[in-house]
Amino acid sequence: MKREQIIRMLEDVGAMRTGHFELSSGRHSANYIQCALVLQYPKHAETLGRALADLFKDISVTAVVAPAMGGIIIGHEVARALNARSLFVERDASGHMALRRGFELKPGEHVLVIEDVWTTGGSTRETIGVVEEEGGLAIAAGALIDRTSGKIDWNLPARALLELEVPSYEADDCPLCRAGGAPSRPGSRYSRARI
Repeated sequence: MKREQIIRMLEDVGAMRTGHFELSSGRHSANYIQCALVLQYPKHAETLGRALADLFKDISVTAVVAPAMGGIIIGHEVARALNARSLFVERDASGHMALRRGFELKPGEHVLVIEDVWTTGGSTRETIGVVEEEGGLAIAAGALIDRTSGKIDWNLPARALLELEVPSYEADDCPLCRAGGAPSRPGSRYSRARI
């Protein structure tokens, strides 16, 4: 898939938004990419999943693990394209990411970790940690969108379908906040009640 096709697909469904947002990472940004708006369409999810999976056709994995919520659909589509199992990690009652729902990894199982959007890479790193704690071997990571345009330092192969340079700020250094605006919180981490 070409960059222009991906951007057009995101724009057509209203997934590329402007305003003042607090991201799931806690950082603030004038831009937000709501991948759920494009992934709600199975044909788009399948197309994007196949395109992202193509970036990893040179590796062999038996499981794709994604962080809930944002990574679940794209992780599933990548797993389908790679003929692998699709699992996800989610926050437990203590707020830590964990494999739940009976999901298990075999010792040494080769795992691809997939996320929808990278801003800091925090959820992907947490997911890699869970994979390793459960005995799996995270051999690569991927995302639909890398908001840092390749600036995240990974210690494994990592590829994104679309790289964008989208500035984000710590809350106390946010020019939008200094201008008097209050951010909205569109991320899934904020849409649920805290336990």
